[in-house]
Amino acid sequence: MTTFLSTLIFGLLILVGFSVILSFIPVGLWISAMAAGVRIGIITLIGMRLRRVPPAQIVNPLIKAVKAGLEITVNQLEAHYLAGGNVDRVVNALVAAARANIPLPFERAAAIDLAGRDVLEAVQMSVNPKVIQTPLISAVAKDGIEVKVMARVTVRANIDRLVGGAGTETILARVGEGVVTTVGSSNSHKQVLENPDSISKTVLGKGLDAGTAFEILSIDIADVDVGRNIGAQLQTDQAEADKRIAQAKAEERRAMAVAREQEMKAAVVEMRAKVVESEAEVPKALSDALRQGKLGVMDYYNMQNILADTKMRDGISTVGQGSDRPGKSQ
Repeated sequence: MTTFLSTLIFGLLILVGFSVILSFIPVGLWISAMAAGVRIGIITLIGMRLRRVPPAQIVNPLIKAVKAGLEITVNQLEAHYLAGGNVDRVVNALVAAARANIPLPFERAAAIDLAGRDVLEAVQMSVNPKVIQTPLISAVAKDGIEVKVMARVTVRANIDRLVGGAGTETILARVGEGVVTTVGSSNSHKQVLENPDSISKTVLGKGLDAGTAFEILSIDIADVDVGRNIGAQLQTDQAEADKRIAQAKAEERRAMAVAREQEMKAAVVEMRAKVVESEAEVPKALSDALRQGKLGVMDYYNMQNILADTKMRDGISTVGQGSDRPGKSQ
């Protein structure tokens, strides 16, 4: 009984050890590669395990590449994986480029993938161009009328400029700038409405795809609408601004006039106060003159008679002026 248990335990240990070895050494993947005509050593697969590279993510794309007739080595695929690239996507792009007769070396495809661009989509766009639509572009002609334009841009990926080239956002921005410039140089918005293809011809001739990862094939005007009368609106706003400025200046002049009037009233009040103050000093001066003998009593009476006569004459003249007014009886 003891011998049987020992044999059973030993057999289980051998089975477990063999399973661990098979899990570490991808024998099944090695057999698949050999059956597909891909020569790869078992030591190479073990080395991938040690370098923490999943062998399936290298061997399966390698089988695909060999079946497609591509010359790619294991070291190239493993180096691209260790650099953080997508091996399967690069191999698919190389296969698609080879089928479309597009020259695409592995190093360039790997560089495009590491740059963050979808290399497979780029190859597909080289075969099948993509249409991108601009947002609604607002431009103003020389006659002040707003023109709203929407364009469709057909682009094809330029694989040689994918690394370091600008994206579709730059294409759309340049097309929008070209549309605004073309419409702004038109003498009338009617010219734009009558001949909208002049916009696409002018914009297409500016070489807007320079420095980008795409090649512009065509620019088609999808829609042209007439917007607001910007010129009239600007003139109205200017007139309103001028009116407000004139009102502000008039208010300033009125405030200055009111201030001057208040100053004059204050000056008159001050002068009257000084006159009253001076008149108050007259009796005192007269009494001092009488006391000192500089003025006689008769002289004082004569002065009073003269003042009374002067007041009487003033009163008579005032009554005469009132009787001469229109509507008064003669």
